[in-house]
Amino acid sequence: MNIQSINQSIDKQKQQLLNHSLYSKIKSVEDLHFFLENHVYAVWDFMSLLKALQQKLTCTTTPWFATENTETRYLINEIVLAEESDLTIDGKRQSHFEMYLDAMKACEAPTYEIESFLQNVLETKNIFISIKNSNLHPNVKAFLEFTFRVIEEGKSHKIAAAFTFGREDLIPNMFTEILRNFKANFPETDLSKLIYYFERHIELDADEHGPMAMQMITELCGDDSHKWNEVEEVSILALEKRIGLWDAIEEAINKKEVSLA
Repeated sequence: MNIQSINQSIDKQKQQLLNHSLYSKIKSVEDLHFFLENHVYAVWDFMSLLKALQQKLTCTTTPWFATENTETRYLINEIVLAEESDLTIDGKRQSHFEMYLDAMKACEAPTYEIESFLQNVLETKNIFISIKNSNLHPNVKAFLEFTFRVIEEGKSHKIAAAFTFGREDLIPNMFTEILRNFKANFPETDLSKLIYYFERHIELDADEHGPMAMQMITELCGDDSHKWNEVEEVSILALEKRIGLWDAIEEAINKKEVSLA
């Protein structure tokens, strides 16, 4: 098994995401807010996958010792640099999660729930308790729980699978087009930071992070067929959880429309 066969295995789920009916439902600024308020959890937990990989593939403790695989060490550090300290539209340094929060605030999407959730995580010091006790949609809870169970298990190749294949590379492109249409129809809404965020993802994922992440998977699995099988399993599950997240957002938009009818 190799990268090509994994891509073939997950094609069904990727097509489901690409053709999800959610996209056609985002017609108003309020709909966009519903999307952002839920999608932000995927932006945040992506950073946790990233840092889990950095902890596994590099030395983050003292005394320092060189890790065995110099190639994976380089790959993950390069990705971390951009994801945790990228240039904003204003020329400042921020993580992509902070950029997303700023973009939400700029277009007046509420950030109270995600900020309260993160505060609760700090207080409980247990992500699973915070997820369980939150008021999030069951699908959002399942999405987050899956991510942190993979991290908790501690297998580098499985974390890398959720990081690499569980984060589809076509969606940012699609949402950039949606946002451009919004910009034309709702000129009073500031979408500049949001458009920049998605465009930055397209740029980084296509040219740098995508190929790097694929190479990292190859390095971690090598000729171990069992590891490749686990990568396939995690990748499919991760995409199915993302489909569930999309379903939850669509459900919220549909309920809103019914209540207004």
